Amino acid sequence: MSLAVPVGVDGVRADRFVADATGMSRAHVQRLIREGRLTRGAHAIRANVPVFAGDALELDIPDVRPLEVEAESIPLVVVYQDDDVMIVDKPAGLVTHPAPGHAAGTLVNALLALGGPETFGGIAGIARPGIVHRLDRDTSGLLMVARNDRAQASLMAQLKARRVKKTYLALVAGEPPATVGRIEAPIGRDPRHRTRMAVVPDGRPAVTAYRVRERFGTWTLLEVDLITGRTHQVRVHLASIGHPVAGDVVYATGAARRGPDGLARLFLHAWRLELEAPSGGRMIHATAPLPLDLEDVLDRLRGGSPERGGARGAAGRTVPGA
Repeated sequence: MSLAVPVGVDGVRADRFVADATGMSRAHVQRLIREGRLTRGAHAIRANVPVFAGDALELDIPDVRPLEVEAESIPLVVVYQDDDVMIVDKPAGLVTHPAPGHAAGTLVNALLALGGPETFGGIAGIARPGIVHRLDRDTSGLLMVARNDRAQASLMAQLKARRVKKTYLALVAGEPPATVGRIEAPIGRDPRHRTRMAVVPDGRPAVTAYRVRERFGTWTLLEVDLITGRTHQVRVHLASIGHPVAGDVVYATGAARRGPDGLARLFLHAWRLELEAPSGGRMIHATAPLPLDLEDVLDRLRGGSPERGGARGAAGRTVPGA
């Protein structure tokens, strides 16, 4: 893969530039660099070497090797599918891809039960077939999966260019005074708690927009547009303005951390996706209704009895693993 460093990029670390330019995770790019697969002028360069406008880089992406991750029969709700893209409705509690401490029982394990690694795009690494973005373990909702390398490159490019519209539903503590709001605050590692993210001066630019959907006095249901895609962005941004997501055990405290009666997990759901089909200019629109456990919480806040069934049937079809 040829990567030309554009005008205006001077002194950026090679690993960061390549990760931003390709949409690959920085950790995966660093692994490729350690293997000597990033060159400038036919010479391998290190991850921390700065690159400058006009540099011509070559990234050698190896062929997909047999996966050590095993297929598992985990049912998936497929909301949309064509030759390039599959959109699934990930349940809360399911990790997106294998990682330390989660070698099995992930969405990737479920995908492999639908076909081998060749069934999905491989440019994000052998442990992430088809993966172009992720949802936190406790977040439910829509997640795109690429079914070939070309589609994976297209979706990564769309995400980088902010052409994919991702809208979440979030129940937050308190009452935001404005019906419509926009949060622009850089996000990076929390200097006091390195496993958490925070709004920090030297963080990466991050933008979140929100609209009030329904008010319940001490709680408010928001539609949240993720303009950028930083780790834990929705949770960090909403907590930073004093309205943390209900049930967030990391970024909320007190009553917000517990959430309203009946809530047993984070009230955050990836509700809607809009993207351009990798083959042709048509738009793909997908939605996933709130899971029943979250709808039940809203029913209690409205003062009504939980109503089960109905809306869930429109979410898609459940595909069991092979």
